[in-house]
Amino acid sequence: MAASDALVVLYSRSTCPLCDDARATVERVCRDVGATWTEILIDDSPSLIAAFGEYVPVVEVGGVQQGFWHIDSQRLRRAVERSQPGG
Repeated sequence: MAASDALVVLYSRSTCPLCDDARATVERVCRDVGATWTEILIDDSPSLIAAFGEYVPVVEVGGVQQGFWHIDSQRLRRAVERSQPGG
């Protein structure tokens, strides 16, 4: 799924334990509320590495950054619910 098609975007790196935790959180929250999400690995993109650096994982909802490093599931859920139609 393209980032532009997903409500939630997780920016991560391939060898990142915090990213593994964030992926599980995003997956669970999006499944629970029926939202689409996608993951973008920044490893091979100089522009994304410049943008996010060591702040990964980064989660955006509707193009707005909602958190980095440790993703709070309740905050993410509220942001997703507000961003969905009728929310």
